Amino acid sequence: MDRALLDPILDKHRGKPGHLIHVLMQIQHENHWLPREVLLQVAEALGTPFSRVLRIATLYKTFSLTPKGRHEVQVCNGISCHLRGAKQLMAAVERATGVKAGETDANWRFSVQAGACLGTCSVGPELIVDGRHHVRMTPAEVEDILRQYP
Repeated sequence: MDRALLDPILDKHRGKPGHLIHVLMQIQHENHWLPREVLLQVAEALGTPFSRVLRIATLYKTFSLTPKGRHEVQVCNGISCHLRGAKQLMAAVERATGVKAGETDANWRFSVQAGACLGTCSVGPELIVDGRHHVRMTPAEVEDILRQYP
């Protein structure tokens, strides 16, 4: 991770072990993942054991210990979306990105995930890119949507 992004985060929370989750969230937001060497620096800056930092980083699904693409793509695979074509939508996403669910493309552009029900059953199938919801999606629309995310 770029020191110019990491240092201000660590400096702001130095010596405050109670800020661990907040620090990890800021780093995840900036870097899209939590490298081991960064976790070591977090432990040192906050004055907390590395084992605690690692335990928190692995406990919450929002944190990733593996590199992620610049854009996170999620296809809802809840029952309602499944019945409305989520499987075909995921196939179109996989063709457009060149990776399967759970993977990141070689250019670090997209990370693709299949998601459990996202609670928007009446507008599925749904594609979410970087938190932006695209509803009532068809496989034919996928490439146009993903082109919006360089």
